[in-house]
Amino acid sequence: MKFHLPRRFAVPLSIVVAALAPAAHAKTEKASLPGAVAEVYKKASGDDLWLYLFNPAGHDPAKDRRPAIVFFFGGGWNGGAIAQFEQHSRYLAARGMVAICADYRVKSRQDTTPRECVADGKSAIRWVRKNAARLGIDPDRIAAGGGSAGGHVAAATGMLDELDDPADADAGVSSKPNALVLFNPVYDNGPTGYGHDRAKEWFPQISPAHNITKDDPPAIVFLGTRDSLIPVATAEKFKADMEAAGVKSVLHLYEGQSHGFFNEGKGGSENFFDTVRKMDAFLVDRGFLTGPVDEAALKSVSNGGKAAPKAKTKAKTKAKESAPAKP
Repeated sequence: MKFHLPRRFAVPLSIVVAALAPAAHAKTEKASLPGAVAEVYKKASGDDLWLYLFNPAGHDPAKDRRPAIVFFFGGGWNGGAIAQFEQHSRYLAARGMVAICADYRVKSRQDTTPRECVADGKSAIRWVRKNAARLGIDPDRIAAGGGSAGGHVAAATGMLDELDDPADADAGVSSKPNALVLFNPVYDNGPTGYGHDRAKEWFPQISPAHNITKDDPPAIVFLGTRDSLIPVATAEKFKADMEAAGVKSVLHLYEGQSHGFFNEGKGGSENFFDTVRKMDAFLVDRGFLTGPVDEAALKSVSNGGKAAPKAKTKAKTKAKESAPAKP
């Protein structure tokens, strides 16, 4: 059962003011991700917010209707690297999907709250669906993915009926993806969950785990058993609650692994390869992909277990992280 605030309280005045106010910190700059097509999906807090599209080889937007996925980076709602899911995006583009890395507002750059992170995530999915024909995307096969706080954003796009950006044009276009790919997501924001002190103003509306209903998209979740932010019990309850609502939910637990283990630079190549293979299988099951895992493509995006380089921007940020970023 979903919880709903009365309409007059749905968008607090403070949030509207924050959205219209100029950025208090350094601005988001356009990143350089070789081979990606960059487009602005939204302007908020004085910044352009960018999407970076990795298209399959030979993609013809005039004729093709490809499945797509939008990835959101992690960083505790404080910061994060747009290139976190570049490897995943390049792999899925090789498999025939339009794979997208999405930027969104965070505390270190725009002095925003988790509420704006959710609003931007929903805006990004809405923009992709609205522009699906121009981009050569199937509007009925759009997935959302992300890690940690980015996993929260991805889950929120699929499970929350509220907290859209009131400034979004074409609000009638659905911001709900058709599948969720979640890497150690902080999707329980309740009193015993992650980030409740920062999200309690919008709780329970902002917590995906507290808004499970039968119309939610199917989800796959990856979690290490030694994750310090998301207990295994939280993930198991999420899976059980999804299945009780009649929604497919897949959970893969990785024994002894900590938060962020799916990143090749942190958890190593073996974990990276395994999670990508399982992601691939899930997307095949959901009709987004066909055929076996492309092992050659997977190896081609590997960095050999090294930390991925940060995407270059046109200008260096002057902001400092307000808190340590989580993967």
